[in-house]
Amino acid sequence: MGENGLDDELITPERSDRYKEVISKRQNFTVILENVHDPHNIGAVMRSCDAVGISEMYIVYTTGSYNLISQKVGKNASSGAKKYVKTHYYGDLMECVQDVRLKYKKIYGTHLGFESRSLYDLDLTESLALMFGNEKDGLSEAALKILDGNFIIPQYGMVQSLNISVACAVSLFEASRQRLERGMYEGVFDDNNSFHKDMYNQFVERHFEHIRRKRKH
Repeated sequence: MGENGLDDELITPERSDRYKEVISKRQNFTVILENVHDPHNIGAVMRSCDAVGISEMYIVYTTGSYNLISQKVGKNASSGAKKYVKTHYYGDLMECVQDVRLKYKKIYGTHLGFESRSLYDLDLTESLALMFGNEKDGLSEAALKILDGNFIIPQYGMVQSLNISVACAVSLFEASRQRLERGMYEGVFDDNNSFHKDMYNQFVERHFEHIRRKRKH
C-alpha cells in the first residue's frame, strides 16, 4: 500500500506521463466568474479552463450563498474537470481581486462600453485574468471599476448575446490560439520546478480521492 492508503500501482506509468504532459502545458492566465449561479454553466467553464491549460479559476458571489452553490458545482461538474482545475470561492469581490492580482498582472472583463475593445485585438499572451458576469446583469459596477480593460466578442446576428459558458469558451480558445502561436504550449515537465511538483502531487491526491469516493459507494 502507498502512503495514500491505496496501491501505488493505481498511478500507472501512462497516467503519470499524462499528468506530466498536461502540467507542462499549464498557462499563466485564469478566469473570474461574478455571480454566475448555474452550476451547469460553471461546470462547462471549468472544462474549458482545463482544455486550454488553466490550473485554477475564481468564483465570487455578492448575491446568493456561495457555499451552497459550490456544493452543487462539486456534484455536477462533469468529465472530471474539477479534479484538475482548482476553484477558489469568495463572498467578497475585493478580497477575490486582491488574491488574483497577487498572481496575475491584468484583469479584463466582458462589457459593452465606449472604451470596449474586440477580444481579437487584445494581447492574451500576458499574465491575466478574464472576468465574466452572469447573462442577466453582466458585471457589477464594482467589478467594472477594478478592470484594466473591457472587451466584447464581435457578433453578427440579430441576438447580440452568448451564454456565459459559450462566451468564456470563445475567449479562452482565442487566448489559447495566441499562446500556441507564441510557442507557449511547448514546455517540458521539470522535476525541479516547485509549481510542477506541487501540481503533480495535487493531481495524484485528487485521483486517490476520486477512487476512495467510488469505493464508498
